[in-house]
Amino acid sequence: MKNYTYALILFLSSCTFEQVNDDDVVIYTSRQPQLIENLLSVFTEETGINVTVLSGDAQQLMERIAVEGKDTDADIFMTVDAGVLWQAGDKGIFDSVESEVLSERIPEHLRDTDNQWFGFSKRARTIVYSKADIDPKDLSTYEALALKDFENKLCLRTSKKVYNRSLIASMIEANGAERTERVVKGWVKNLAEPVFSSDTNVLKAVEAGNCKLTVVNTYYLARLIESNSVENLGIFWANQEDRGVHVNISGAGLVKWSKNKDSSIQLLEWLSSDIAQDMYARANKEYPTVDGIALHPVIEAWGDFKEDLIQVDKLGSMQSDAVFIAQKAGYN
Repeated sequence: MKNYTYALILFLSSCTFEQVNDDDVVIYTSRQPQLIENLLSVFTEETGINVTVLSGDAQQLMERIAVEGKDTDADIFMTVDAGVLWQAGDKGIFDSVESEVLSERIPEHLRDTDNQWFGFSKRARTIVYSKADIDPKDLSTYEALALKDFENKLCLRTSKKVYNRSLIASMIEANGAERTERVVKGWVKNLAEPVFSSDTNVLKAVEAGNCKLTVVNTYYLARLIESNSVENLGIFWANQEDRGVHVNISGAGLVKWSKNKDSSIQLLEWLSSDIAQDMYARANKEYPTVDGIALHPVIEAWGDFKEDLIQVDKLGSMQSDAVFIAQKAGYN
């Protein structure tokens, strides 16, 4: 018991939060506060509903909500990646939300099938290449990166990051486990360097010529372009002749022990509004989940693409399979 209490104290100290008032909508989130503070200020101005944010590691926040149970202050859990949202639902911390607004505004494949959580921005994970070394005519699919043509040319972020686990999960859904394992083994064989800890570092490695191409979330590239940190990187939309580019989400759901459900649902619905969609996506250079919203200029310049319409909760339900395949393939 003493060890458990000590661990919980250490966990609580790793989170940052403001003072909680009883009538505030309280968001537990793994999103960086600077990405949502301005957005939430606009919501408060429009509705008079105050919002308090507690930020920290997604897995720890989920565990905290589960431990706190009916005593939790959390009204909304907000995080990135459908796999993490699915895990939260699997832990039983969400309540289903029946909302005509959310059903109409958020595409069906970008929300939980039981309406426990909803995607409010999209992130495409696709191929980025060295314009000095790769002809985009030689690129096609994620699967093709396993071919001998790309031996000693590929760099990847670690498979321990949920983004890559979700990509592998989408491949399992499209191709089956056996073919996906062969592909991931081919990726590992084609690595020019050991796996990287972040998408930003792997992009810098391609820019420096240490490798020739990679797979990353597009907003990392957009940040580097906007800061004039790279000039040799091109983007290629993968799998345009079949299922489309892998797309994931950031999103949120209503905590089942919420003490402010009406106000919390109002916030979730507001996050699907035009103004919120514009602000939410632009802050991190992501794509809105609602159609017709203007894009950040950097990502608008990349043009349109066909996206994989996989039901995103499958990215979570197949996470364990994705982890198993990565381990078998030696993808660290």
